[in-house]
Amino acid sequence: MVGVSMSKRKPKLPKQQAPKESCSCFLFLFKFLYRVPVAFFILFLIYLWSSSATIFSGNIVHICVSSRKLNDHYCLSAGKTQPKFEIPIPIINHSSIYLYTPDKSLNLPLPSSPPLYRGNGSTSPQSTVNGEKVRETAEVIRDESEPVTMRNGENKDGEEQVANAKKDVEEQMRQHRSWISDKKQAGCEGRGVYVYDLPSKFNFDLIGQCRDMVPWMDFCKYFKNEAMGEPIPKFGNGWYQTHQYSLEPIFHQRVMKHPCRVYNEDEAKLFYIPFYGGLDILRWHFKNVSGDVKDTLSLELITWLEKQRSWTKNSRKDHVIVLGKISWDFRRKDRSWGTRFLEIDQMKNPVKLLIERQPWQPNDIGIPHPTSFHPSSDDDIIAWQWKIISSHRKQLVGFAGAERPGQAESIRSMLIKQCNPSSKNGNQCRFLDCGSGRCDQPETVIDLFLESEFCLQPPGDSPTRKSLFDSLIAGCIPVLFDPFTAYYQYPWHLPEDHGNYSVFVDQEEVRGMKVNVVEMLMKISKEKRDDMRRFIVYELLPGLVYGDSNAKFEKFEDAFSITMSNLMERVTKLKLNV
Repeated sequence: MVGVSMSKRKPKLPKQQAPKESCSCFLFLFKFLYRVPVAFFILFLIYLWSSSATIFSGNIVHICVSSRKLNDHYCLSAGKTQPKFEIPIPIINHSSIYLYTPDKSLNLPLPSSPPLYRGNGSTSPQSTVNGEKVRETAEVIRDESEPVTMRNGENKDGEEQVANAKKDVEEQMRQHRSWISDKKQAGCEGRGVYVYDLPSKFNFDLIGQCRDMVPWMDFCKYFKNEAMGEPIPKFGNGWYQTHQYSLEPIFHQRVMKHPCRVYNEDEAKLFYIPFYGGLDILRWHFKNVSGDVKDTLSLELITWLEKQRSWTKNSRKDHVIVLGKISWDFRRKDRSWGTRFLEIDQMKNPVKLLIERQPWQPNDIGIPHPTSFHPSSDDDIIAWQWKIISSHRKQLVGFAGAERPGQAESIRSMLIKQCNPSSKNGNQCRFLDCGSGRCDQPETVIDLFLESEFCLQPPGDSPTRKSLFDSLIAGCIPVLFDPFTAYYQYPWHLPEDHGNYSVFVDQEEVRGMKVNVVEMLMKISKEKRDDMRRFIVYELLPGLVYGDSNAKFEKFEDAFSITMSNLMERVTKLKLNV
């Protein structure tokens, strides 16, 4: 026990030698604070607070600085550290674990959960200190039940597993394409669409939280003009600064004004659930809350739907929901981000329309990412088609993206080197570094794509890319490196013969430095390029964009119209009770 003297004069205590390391640290800190003017120090703290998010995790404080990507959050951690402290890093939402065949001629993912990443407290594999890029360490955390990467001779059944996996995916794509309507529907008899009148907490109230949705920015500007964003006058009518996660409210606005909408559920053939599940995920993404909290709204939605008579009429097969994030974000298992919404039993039978589908989920259907072009008439589309065809292509290849130094399998760095001005073919390729924030404005990216013959589209945080659709609507021929970027994703909006609109290069060839992509593209004739561009502009483009809520098309069908027609065709062919 230590006694405490109550006298005014304190007894002298024997001097003890403090540890040198601790003393030197505190002495340095004291001298530093002593020399820095108080006003300057306060201003520095205000700046740090305004440009960062503070996250508390146990005894550790993470000061997280923003970056261009919503899921690239650079953190400095301080506090009482613990051995083996782990934070799952939600930057790579892989939809697969790859199986490599002995000859590496075919890389296909087997159904599994996306890997987690164990790091040093950072939520990004790359940080910046004094302008210098610092690579962090990341390690894949793999469930023992998941398939592992195979090498030569390790698994004799590997080729058979890959073949079966490919067969399953292609069979699903054939089934999805069988629901494509072969004619433009006329009239609404027997084609009623019923929109559930959900409590506002499931949709509009989520938009109301836009100021706090992302720690370092005001997200509200992206929800202006019915979630299309602020106008971009430079490109003419129908252009807006649309965010990649705005699909849910954009689609909702269109369904609300659908000519076949009915208000009596007994007259409906299709039931639309206007739940903004992607925004629900986004609002919790940078907050230190439990999985139960993240799942609350999803479970409340199921409870609400269970009370509706039409919910169980056809085992929910006549229901559809649009989700503006990738499928894995709604299939949380052994990781911290996302929800379990699509893992709930009641969500098995409804059709899920997503910007990226899970390849082995038969009721997941991919639909285009929202781009910045939202035409309101045939004339808007025709005017843009003419601009694309007449655009002067200054360079052969364009690439808008950023490196992924924390992803060992990423080929982006190799592509950037091939596109470097100092390379022998550097004058043929232009690289736009999105890591510096230069891609935040859609105009910058679209300008690059309008001036390029080909646009490189390697996988990013997941196999799919919004940039794929940006390049297509700019008439830039996409160069793909993973079949799951497009070929196994969008059966209703991209044709099965992908050679008409894209060039495919096996990423294993790039990774093994067996091919120079720029040199390969130089060998494609101008006649072939022009043919592909005309197919993209006149056959594909109208069906890849979402018109505004008042759009009236006579000559064309946009992405929304195609989706709704095929949903109706699916319900008809399933011969459900109406």
